[in-house]
Amino acid sequence: MVNHISEKELTVIRQQMLKFAELQLHNHELAEDLVQESFLSAFKHIDRFKREAAFKTWIFAILKNKIIDYFRQKGRFVLESEMIEEDDSPNTFFDEAGHWNLAFTPSNLQEYEEKVYAEEFWLIFETCLTCLPSQQARIFMMREFLELSSDEICEETQLSTSNLHTTLYRARLQLQHCLSQKL
Repeated sequence: MVNHISEKELTVIRQQMLKFAELQLHNHELAEDLVQESFLSAFKHIDRFKREAAFKTWIFAILKNKIIDYFRQKGRFVLESEMIEEDDSPNTFFDEAGHWNLAFTPSNLQEYEEKVYAEEFWLIFETCLTCLPSQQARIFMMREFLELSSDEICEETQLSTSNLHTTLYRARLQLQHCLSQKL
């Protein structure tokens, strides 16, 4: 069992999950349902939690999969290979295709989760993410956290490919600027 997590910590994790789900789904009730389903699934399958990552990371992965499953069940997008973004500006946190540079990927930071830097980075990142306009934040998280393709995001958000790329570019610039100032 996950007996080292306090009720207060679970409440904080739940609030963060709800905030993320609402950003993606634009529906409070649906977000509540998927967060609740994530917790139920986590506790039902707690024996599968190997403690290779933090409980928060594990349960957020469950939520991420529930959100992706919801989008797929609704038939809101067609699976196709991702389109490569053309981006001429040099970028510290993102590569030429608009994805995290290897040195800054969330998975690399998860290896050092117990270290204060990783915790501080994610607090700062969350602060920077909340400063983005909601549509930019949603699209950025769909691309980087949910790992949806350009076509999938365009279908869900009703944006053209060029508008999607412009929105992602602006989100990356604002995040890079914010992270550079705060790190």
